[in-house]
Amino acid sequence: MPIVGIGVDIVHLPRISSLLARRGAKFPSRILSSNELSSWSSVPSDDTSRTKFLAVRWAVKEATYKALYPTFRPTWKELTYRSLTDGRKPEVVYHCAAAASVSLHVSVSHDGEYVFATVLAEK
Repeated sequence: MPIVGIGVDIVHLPRISSLLARRGAKFPSRILSSNELSSWSSVPSDDTSRTKFLAVRWAVKEATYKALYPTFRPTWKELTYRSLTDGRKPEVVYHCAAAASVSLHVSVSHDGEYVFATVLAEK
């Protein structure tokens, strides 16, 4: 399959923590898809868990945008990240009929105050 693009992004957790403190509930509802927003309510309310949840999705969505641009221009809410569950690999889903032929492969890593995401898009 031909590669459409490769995207990477790195996020500094204190930046996300600051955005969450300044914008409150508006921030998650602005960047999370409806599926992610429903998961958001079950994230433990401590600052570290919520910050990491948002930082991972921010990094994944930025990396996905970079991998797909200029062929596609996804919005924040058109992208959904599903972490490692039930033995399945993490995945990012682009909710757009025009991009049905595109496969997205995602890898996320975090260490200390940083989250790093890589996305490979192929047709």
